[in-house]
Amino acid sequence: MSDRDFFSELKRRNVYKAAVAYIVVSWLLLQAASILLPTFDAPSWVMKAFVVFLVLGFAPVLIFSWLFEITPEGIKRESEIAADRSISQQTGRKLVGLTVVIALLAVALLVFQLVHHQSTTASPSAVPRKPASALPDKSIAVLPFENLSDDKANGYFSEGIQDEILTRLSKVAALKVISRTSTQKYKSAPDNLREIGQQLGVANILEGSVQKIANAVHVNVQLIRAATDEHLWAESYNRKLDDVFAVEGEVAGAIADQLNTKISGTEQQALTARPTQNPAAYDAYLRALSIEHNSYEYNSYAAAERDYARAVQLDPNFGLAWARLAIIRSFLYFNAINADTIGPDSVKIATERARALAPETGESWVAEGAYRYRVLRDFNSALAAYQEAQKRLPNSSLVYQYMGYVLRRLGRWSEAEPLYKKAVELDPRDVQLLNSMANEFYLYLRRFDDALAILDRALQVAPDANTTVANKAAVLQTMGRLDEARAELAKIPSGWTDDFTVAAFLSQALYDRRFDEAIKIVDGKLGSMPAGQPLDSLAESFVVLRGFCQEWLGKKEEAQKSFGRVVHDTKPKPETVVNPDANGLPSTLALAYAGLGQKDQALAQAQRSVEQYAGDAVNQPGAELILAQIQARFGLTDTAMAALPHLLEVPSGITVANLKYDPLWDPLRKNPRFQKLIAAEK
Repeated sequence: MSDRDFFSELKRRNVYKAAVAYIVVSWLLLQAASILLPTFDAPSWVMKAFVVFLVLGFAPVLIFSWLFEITPEGIKRESEIAADRSISQQTGRKLVGLTVVIALLAVALLVFQLVHHQSTTASPSAVPRKPASALPDKSIAVLPFENLSDDKANGYFSEGIQDEILTRLSKVAALKVISRTSTQKYKSAPDNLREIGQQLGVANILEGSVQKIANAVHVNVQLIRAATDEHLWAESYNRKLDDVFAVEGEVAGAIADQLNTKISGTEQQALTARPTQNPAAYDAYLRALSIEHNSYEYNSYAAAERDYARAVQLDPNFGLAWARLAIIRSFLYFNAINADTIGPDSVKIATERARALAPETGESWVAEGAYRYRVLRDFNSALAAYQEAQKRLPNSSLVYQYMGYVLRRLGRWSEAEPLYKKAVELDPRDVQLLNSMANEFYLYLRRFDDALAILDRALQVAPDANTTVANKAAVLQTMGRLDEARAELAKIPSGWTDDFTVAAFLSQALYDRRFDEAIKIVDGKLGSMPAGQPLDSLAESFVVLRGFCQEWLGKKEEAQKSFGRVVHDTKPKPETVVNPDANGLPSTLALAYAGLGQKDQALAQAQRSVEQYAGDAVNQPGAELILAQIQARFGLTDTAMAALPHLLEVPSGITVANLKYDPLWDPLRKNPRFQKLIAAEK
């Protein structure tokens, strides 16, 4: 048979059409399998085996179409059919028609998959889930321990036992341990363990209860396989209060054994460590932990600082408490809270004590990183310290967050993103973390859709989280979608005075030019604070904006009082040094000087702020923005205009919506170059 005759025979026997039909059918089957197999939690090898099966089946189909022909009498060999009796042409036409129908079905299924994928990924409220088979075996969540004590005020103690067991487990690198923030909202012994395991992305769950009676402690724990509700291990412990550390270490070690986890010598030491021999000091430490974990308000952090300080007073060798004290003090200092008592030296002392007493613990390295980051503002050395902490705390969501925070400051945004994502993996239901990722990362990068997606995910976790609603409004304001932002803020009950909510309401009032309303918002915030309590740096910025609103309404005398208050609070003496903080306090002081009409002081202070924040990719653009606004206020139009194109491009800068709606840009509003910038928005 010649080559020409051979290829003609391939065509006559429908070999080509059979090949095309097989490929189209395989395509349809693969699409159907990609939908059905995950639904039944099929292992990943099933799909791989199915693909191999389809590939191996291709050759037999071609051989069959060459050797056989389908006739009305059944399947016959080609050699048995006379040429004038062959119906291969009719069969070929039917095969083409069937192939077209199957191809249309495959296309329809592909369109369905694409639409479904877009709807689930674009709907940020969808919390990612994995089939049970995809969850790592060595993964665990420690649910809140039930407080069985007669004195319900001992709830902090059961929380502390849970937290310490979790912390010890999190130091084992081979385990995946979910952070406490994501577990604390669950009940102590819930009925829907499978669902909880899916939500948290873990295969195993630890439940427990604690009963404290005088100096005795009774602890019950049980390890459960989430998917099957199978009890893998359970134990009860009756100990004296001063032996509770041994319980925490024994529980963590037993769990590691049950999950067949390999533990290094260093990890074994971390599991069994006794951080203090003083029960009263440990009690104060647990009280501070409970406050810190259960409230995110500045006053609460200040209360936690006092309890940590009491713990180290009772036991000066309590290294872990010194570390937590250093971290909380660095936060208070960074946000200018209790500035009269929390200064750089107080943070430094606690950090040095922690490093001296517990040099190899991850917590001490976190303290070191926090001191370098928040006080010294040495971001590179802070990152190095956090990386040392991460080696010792491989499951700490907080450490990954801290590394992400520092990398932002260094302008290494692409490196920060996977750290945020790792933090979310370890703490998937931490609403505060999700808010931070949205409004302090994606928003700074003007990745508005990503920010809104993360916030909607946070709202699925906590639908009544008003701070999250306010943050969503802030994103919409930054995009210039003021009507939608206004609608979001309308969902928040009146009287809500946390800083993020106040900031969102205040921005909305300013952009809407409802200056009377803006003044009421600031007054409401100030009225909610305890009498005589010093203002933190964010509250000082609210007072400055109130001053400008009063000025725009023609209430010049009231405006001068607002500006004067900020200057007095921030720089009570000429020699007072206004250090850079998280909320741009040096720039707030510059705006207050500008409000008072003190041009030279305002410009000098604004320029000083830019220099103080040099190298800080998060705060430096804000300092440059305020310098430009002050320059515009005092008629330095060209200088102010020169800064705007850069600020519209750099992360953490401004958007066209800010230029359009912020009244502080009014001095430039008639400038043709300014108008051109606004008109350039697409």
